[in-house]
Amino acid sequence: MFLTIKKIPKTKWSSPKPLNFKPRILTFLYLCIGLTFFGLGEGLLLVSLTGASPWSVLAQGISLNIDFSIGTTTLLVSIGVLILWIPLKQKPGIGTILNALIIAVMIDICINFVPSPQNNVSQIMLAIVAVLITGIGGGIYLIANLGPGPRDGLMIGLQEISKLPIAAVRAFLEISVVTVGWYLGGTVGIGTLLFAFGIGPSVALGLFLVDKLFNN
Repeated sequence: MFLTIKKIPKTKWSSPKPLNFKPRILTFLYLCIGLTFFGLGEGLLLVSLTGASPWSVLAQGISLNIDFSIGTTTLLVSIGVLILWIPLKQKPGIGTILNALIIAVMIDICINFVPSPQNNVSQIMLAIVAVLITGIGGGIYLIANLGPGPRDGLMIGLQEISKLPIAAVRAFLEISVVTVGWYLGGTVGIGTLLFAFGIGPSVALGLFLVDKLFNN
């Protein structure tokens, strides 16, 4: 079962190490494909009008209490997460940098070109699809092994210490983050909850599908 996956699978196109600035073209291509899907999913979640992702809720909640903009708070949270990488022995790579760039572009594309659904059922359905797309994209780019984004690096580091399934670790992170963000005053919607509870299993599903496709 994909929910029991505890390690990031390796394929013939996975990079041998995250800190690799001259990856094979195929590895770089899959990295970009995975990040594009990841960003598309996050963008569709915003377009669904059902609520932002848990980390955005956390940034909003913190910003309300320290009088910083949400953008500045998001940056500070990302820096804080990256600092947590040090004791977890996680290593950045070009994927860490491209994570921010590609996801930002895809979110802007979604906001500008994808219309929001007009009824609640369609909005919730879009939010569910968004979570699935985000998770599958995360699975693809993590298997490329060219460096995770801040949140994914934290997830991998905690998994390696706890030895728990990736789905459980990611769900724990997202639920904890949204709980703190909501307590601090951040706005939580049904899409936020779908993301918090669904992103862990979705990432695990993405890892499982890519592993089965390329290793069988």
